[in-house]
Amino acid sequence: MAQKHVDDVSGVETTGHEWDGIRELNNPMPRWWVLTFYATILWAIAYCIFYPAWPLINEATRGVLGYSSRAELASDLNAAKAAQGAVVEKIASSSLQDIVADPQLSQFATAAGAAAFRVNCTPCHGSGAAGGQGYPNLNDNEWLWGGSLDDIYQTIAHGVRDPADPDTRVSEMPAFGDMLKPEEVRQISAYVVSLTGTPRDPSMVAPGQQLFADNCASCHGESAEGNKDMGAPALADAIWLKVDGEAGIAQQIVAPRHGVMPAWEGRLGEVAVKQLSVYIHSLGGGQ
Repeated sequence: MAQKHVDDVSGVETTGHEWDGIRELNNPMPRWWVLTFYATILWAIAYCIFYPAWPLINEATRGVLGYSSRAELASDLNAAKAAQGAVVEKIASSSLQDIVADPQLSQFATAAGAAAFRVNCTPCHGSGAAGGQGYPNLNDNEWLWGGSLDDIYQTIAHGVRDPADPDTRVSEMPAFGDMLKPEEVRQISAYVVSLTGTPRDPSMVAPGQQLFADNCASCHGESAEGNKDMGAPALADAIWLKVDGEAGIAQQIVAPRHGVMPAWEGRLGEVAVKQLSVYIHSLGGGQ
């Protein structure tokens, strides 16, 4: 048997490994570390005995204590629902105006509506409800269908152009590409742009104004102020939902794009829609 090498300086045996003349000392692990390691092994064994640990085909081993994190979560959720039950029932039986007038109900509905908004509405309207191309900004006071509590509730509950809801809001801008000549479309676009900016050809504004009065004012208003009863947007506020610029306006006149908002009452229930209405109304643009 080969004699083990002992380091001359420390008097400790080496492991027998050598790298470029450097040898590794074979020092024992500290006793506290070894005891801690053994303790973790014992703890792991005990945990596997008392708690769910080993995965099986359909479930995990239950453990002698029968503990379940899912059961604990379900219990906590049930307790939270029970605690909120009286407030939720009061919201269900109260009008939107009464909810806003009651500080407790208003605070609860606003918080619950904010949570529901983050889960269901942010994919379209954004986390801050600022909207985007084709999706309305819910923070300002410009509303296609009105910004009162009842108007907001109606829009959320039944949606816009949702074919599955008979009470959905419906507005269709006709395609004027078959009714107007290309030159007339450009003239109307120039007039609309002139309401908030400068068109490329100012000479088109006057004939475009007359064409607008003949073809567009019945929905958008004589001064392009919009019509919330029809969901017709205002065109004189420099807020553009689907298009921007003179070319984009012309394209919308020729072949308009129509968005669809799903009806949420059947998915979320009346209480959640009320809470969403209160939250959205509180963002600052509610009428």
